[in-house]
Amino acid sequence: MHPKLSIIITCFNLGHYLEEALDSVFNHSLREKIEIIVVNDGSTDSITLNVLQNIEKKFPEVIILNQENKGLARARNNGISIAKGEYIIPLDADNKLRHVFIAQSISILDSNSSIDVVYGDAQFFGNKNSVWENKKLNIEEMLLNNHVDACAAFRKSVWETVGGYDENMPVMGFEDWDLWLRMLVKGCGFYYISEICFDYRVRDNSMLSDAWQKRLEIIEYIFNKKELKYLKDFRACVIENRSLKEEPSYAYAMGIIGKKIKRKIGF
Repeated sequence: MHPKLSIIITCFNLGHYLEEALDSVFNHSLREKIEIIVVNDGSTDSITLNVLQNIEKKFPEVIILNQENKGLARARNNGISIAKGEYIIPLDADNKLRHVFIAQSISILDSNSSIDVVYGDAQFFGNKNSVWENKKLNIEEMLLNNHVDACAAFRKSVWETVGGYDENMPVMGFEDWDLWLRMLVKGCGFYYISEICFDYRVRDNSMLSDAWQKRLEIIEYIFNKKELKYLKDFRACVIENRSLKEEPSYAYAMGIIGKKIKRKIGF
C-alpha cells in the first residue's frame, strides 16, 4: 500500500477512548489512501493494553508502535518517522476525526503546493458541548496564543524540514504551537477550512490543563529559540497594544506588526 495520508494516533493510558478514535477513521471512502499508526507511549493500565491487543487482532492493517513512555512529542515524531504517507494528521486517542477533513485535506494539499498546513473547526464534547469556530491564520494572535489545534493536516516534508516536534519542551501541551511557529518562520502556507474537522473531548485532568499552569515557563522557552527569538519583540508589541483593542490605532498597529512579521519571514 502506498498511502497518501498517515494518521498518527498517540495513546498513553487512554484505552477507554482509543477504539472510538479508530472507528472515526475506518469506513472512509478513501480508506485505501489512508495509513493508520497507533503509537503506544508506554501505557501501563490493563484496559489500554487489552484494547491494543484487540486492535492487533481486529484491525491487522493498523500499525502499532510500542515505545517506553517518552512523552507526546517523541510519540508523534516516532510515529511520523515511520509513516509512508505524504501528508500527516496527528490524532489524540481521546478525540475523533471527521471524514470531511480527511477528504478535504488530501484534495487541498494535492492541488496547491503553496499550502503546507490545513486546519478547521472542532466540536467539543464530553465536559463541554459547543463548537470551536476557528479563523484564517492570524499571525499577531499566534504570537500570543495558538489558534491552530494539533489535529491539522501537514506535509511530512515540512515536518522534516523544521526538525519535527520539540522533544525537549519543559512541559508537553504546547508542542503544536511551537511547531506551527517554526513552520511560519519558514514561510509555510496555512489553509483554514470553515467546517467541523474533528471532535475534541473535554475531560478532567488532561495534559493541556497541566501545561497551562506552566505557561509562562513554556513561552519563555519557545521564544528564546534561535529561530524564534526575534519574534519576542513583535510579541511584546502586540501585548502592549492589546489594551487599545477598541481604538482604531490598535488595528493600525496590528497591521504594521503583521506586515513586518510577514516581510521578516518571507511571505
